[in-house]
Amino acid sequence: MWEDRYRSQDDYLFGTAPAQFLTENPWLVIPNGTALAVSDGEGRNGVHMAASGMHVTSFDLSPTAVGRARALAAGRGVSIDARVCDWKGWEWERPFDLVLGIFIQFMPPEARPAQFADLARTLKPGGRLVLHGYTPEQVALGTGGPPDPAQMWTPQILTAAFPGWRIERLATYEREVQEGRGHQGRSALIDFVATKP
Repeated sequence: MWEDRYRSQDDYLFGTAPAQFLTENPWLVIPNGTALAVSDGEGRNGVHMAASGMHVTSFDLSPTAVGRARALAAGRGVSIDARVCDWKGWEWERPFDLVLGIFIQFMPPEARPAQFADLARTLKPGGRLVLHGYTPEQVALGTGGPPDPAQMWTPQILTAAFPGWRIERLATYEREVQEGRGHQGRSALIDFVATKP
């Protein structure tokens, strides 16, 4: 489905600017650290982290999206290791200083524990997990994301998934989002940043 969606567009579906959450929180960057941008689509967030001084690896299952990510990085004069891969095929044993997941709420609730376990496994001890997505209130707004509120995140879901981690930021809020044609309008958002013990 995602490959068809990206391929049907002549330009970047979600634009080329990073999520506003990243630009508003520059402290998230670990200078010269390694970062994994999971399901990074057309690369706008991974490229931003590379431009901010991190060594970025990213993956997405859409060849069209990954091709655009590589082109975006080249156009910005930065290097990212962007690969075509689905979630199950990724090398989760490879360690990173930071893991970035922006709008990755495409799995059903029953698959979420395994998804979160993969994110935790690939982080080094002391590494930073950076998640940004939608709360259940997003469904009523209808400006992006899946139609099932059970796929969205709440503070309780995220804190329970990473017990004992040091939470650096946890916030829910609504704002106008303008990210290409894919995300437009009032959105119900959640940020979660935590350090692995």
